[in-house]
Amino acid sequence: MDILSATILLFLILDPLGNIPIFLSYLEKSNKRYRTLARELIIALVILYLFLFFGQKILAALNLKQESVSISGAIILFIIAIRMIFPSSKQYGDEEIEGDPLVVPLAIPLVAGPSILATLILLVSQYPDKLMDLSIALFIAWFLSAIILFSATAMQNYLGKRGMIAIERLMGMVLIAIAVQMFLDGIKTFLHSII
Repeated sequence: MDILSATILLFLILDPLGNIPIFLSYLEKSNKRYRTLARELIIALVILYLFLFFGQKILAALNLKQESVSISGAIILFIIAIRMIFPSSKQYGDEEIEGDPLVVPLAIPLVAGPSILATLILLVSQYPDKLMDLSIALFIAWFLSAIILFSATAMQNYLGKRGMIAIERLMGMVLIAIAVQMFLDGIKTFLHSII
């Protein structure tokens, strides 16, 4: 996998456009909106890199094989994509909060969520010799997501609610195709290992 395809995959899974309404609802009452957003994004980046570099060790300690990570990551990604296409009425940010959020829910699980963490572990297990490429791809995807989240208010005003929904649903459909491919790759690897 090259840097470009890894960046696109990670960017789609990070889903910054889908996170805009949730981030805005949590940060609208904050008088340090950009500082809070920057802090949460940096915390998420640290967590993402921890999983990129040490995820394999966690898998080894849990005695999990690549096929199980691939299949479970595909299932999680599929569920996330379905939620992007058919969102539930209750979302993060619907409940009343006091003060600025710290780590939860903005850094985890909105940016560094289970699907991106599982995908990072999967990519490292599939391409152990491309760790530098994956590191660069992760940073680029995170940086693009950060730009989008910092310009969230302007984007929502420009695209409108319908435009944001349309883009998120389109990203969800692309993610479903990626999830199905990950699932098929996991099944194929599993079948090769037992034959």
